[in-house]
Amino acid sequence: MSRYEIAFSGQTVPGAQLETVKANLARLFQADAQRIELLFSGRRMVIKNNLDAEAAEKYRSVIERAGAVVEVVDMDAQIEEIELAPPPPAEPVSAPVQPAAAQGRLKVAPRDEYMAAFADVDAPDFGLAPVGTDLQDEKPDAQAPRVDLSQFSVAPVGSDMGQAKPEPAAPAPDTSHLKLQD
Repeated sequence: MSRYEIAFSGQTVPGAQLETVKANLARLFQADAQRIELLFSGRRMVIKNNLDAEAAEKYRSVIERAGAVVEVVDMDAQIEEIELAPPPPAEPVSAPVQPAAAQGRLKVAPRDEYMAAFADVDAPDFGLAPVGTDLQDEKPDAQAPRVDLSQFSVAPVGSDMGQAKPEPAAPAPDTSHLKLQD
């Protein structure tokens, strides 16, 4: 008996509005907006696994009616292994003379068949700085701002610097019309 899993990669049914599909899935899964956004991140997410064929079809149809396209995968399917071709035999390489345009370019011999795919990559040869080296550019010395102070002068010691004088007290209010009752 085969077991199936339901996977979602963020695809919607053609013609479906994205916001409507998100709202439908939020209701269907009873999930908050953050979890729904995670579903639509573009990564393949397994929604449910270990389902029989009937349950997997039921999930697929319900989610499709909500507007999303899911993938039903047979978990028991045999995965075909592909053997990679062995890398070409390593030949001793003498130091070839590089043209002037290739000076300062990194050339790396592949260590295995997987890295052989990167053998012809043209990349600049960035060196490594010694430990403790300051890699940030040196900042220029700060310059004092130029401020025009020619309109200001210095007053003699003890002189009035023009502090604000307190305002005279307001006259007392007229209370002659007020009477006290016994």
